Amino acid sequence: MNRKKLWLILSVLFLLEGTLLPWLVPVAWQSKVQVDPHFVLVIVLFIGLYINRHTALVYGLVFGMLHDFIYHSPMLGPVSFGMGLAGYLAGMLQGRIYSSIVISMVVIGLGNLFYDTAIYGLFRLFRVTHTNFEWVFLHQMLPSMLINLLFALAIYVPIRKLFESLPAKQTEEME
Repeated sequence: MNRKKLWLILSVLFLLEGTLLPWLVPVAWQSKVQVDPHFVLVIVLFIGLYINRHTALVYGLVFGMLHDFIYHSPMLGPVSFGMGLAGYLAGMLQGRIYSSIVISMVVIGLGNLFYDTAIYGLFRLFRVTHTNFEWVFLHQMLPSMLINLLFALAIYVPIRKLFESLPAKQTEEME
């Protein structure tokens, strides 16, 4: 696998997040919860876990800035900051803990919560939102984390095989 395939995977997921997936959420859910699939973030967290933290930071910053430009209009930068930092923090665990499916899902779940909390904190700091944290946590963050964990679980085996098939030299070049 080279960088072109990784860019292609992330680009396709980026387009799916904003075009097809909002239509797949049932209408009955839309009045009670807000589900935001962050599939690009899931891949960035996998990059941090299985390649390295610097690569995850770069991909997080680039695709986060694309999210800022295209999907989030109030401010430029919070999504890029949150996605890049979440990928970097996930990459700091690479090699320090035993990598299993349970550990990977815990890291991805915590990464999603960190990402959503960072964006909420920045929006709250700059007074873009006035919603209280408890409501956002129960009606936006937890449902989004569940959807993202289901996606991460579905792609765990192919992504892990894809990243672990990389030779060490190619992993260093991606940095």
